[in-house]
Amino acid sequence: MVNLLLAVPWFSVLGQTAAESPLAQAGTASGGSVFELVVKGGWMMIPIGICSLVALGVIAERLASLRRARVIPPAFMRGLKAVMVVDGEDRSKALEYCQNADSPVSQILAAGIKRLHEPIDLLEKHIEDAGQRVVFRLRKHLRLLSVIGSIAPLLGLLGTMFGMIKAFQTVAVSGEALGKTELLAKGIYEALITTAAGLLVAIPVWIGYHWISGRVEHLVSEMDEMTVEFVEQYADPRPPGEAAAVPRLAETPDEPASTAAAAS
Repeated sequence: MVNLLLAVPWFSVLGQTAAESPLAQAGTASGGSVFELVVKGGWMMIPIGICSLVALGVIAERLASLRRARVIPPAFMRGLKAVMVVDGEDRSKALEYCQNADSPVSQILAAGIKRLHEPIDLLEKHIEDAGQRVVFRLRKHLRLLSVIGSIAPLLGLLGTMFGMIKAFQTVAVSGEALGKTELLAKGIYEALITTAAGLLVAIPVWIGYHWISGRVEHLVSEMDEMTVEFVEQYADPRPPGEAAAVPRLAETPDEPASTAAAAS
């Protein structure tokens, strides 16, 4: 029963008003309100209504969580680069800065800052692992939206089947109903209410699902570009072992003098 109340905002999203919705028109045509029409849909309207409530909550939560200012704070990279310059070889302040930012992009870059001294392939592996964890959190509850979008029409169809069975059963057992097609038509139209309700839930849910998925992909692509730029700027490009060889190379100019002293 709650479903039809939630269907009104969904139709607003699709550019229709509540008065233009098929269920509202059907309720007006039958001489009753939309609420009465929902009641005629039977008990199957209850799970459909629950699905609409859950979907509405998930979409609202994802819209709030996927704001760009929350995922990628506007001044984060500028502040991080300033801290990196102050830190020098010590990255403790940069790590603290990322922890205080507490955003998806800061979590990815914090994983890279901890291992800037490691070989580039190992550094990229740690950043990739951190990125996968962040993407998993960004896509939170999307599978639930997918499930709701798939089962809502099925619940509506199931309710219609139950309504059709009831309508034909009423006609079959009632001798007075023989030849009165209006009784059968009434039962069929009431049975079709659940199918319409299921579609009213499923269509906006799928729209929300694909919009949120596209939003996540856009944010992930932007974070990927920022991470690549950060690694290219601050990662140690030298292969493993070369860093240890540098001090020995620096001592080579003194070796002839020390060797000469030993010979003398």
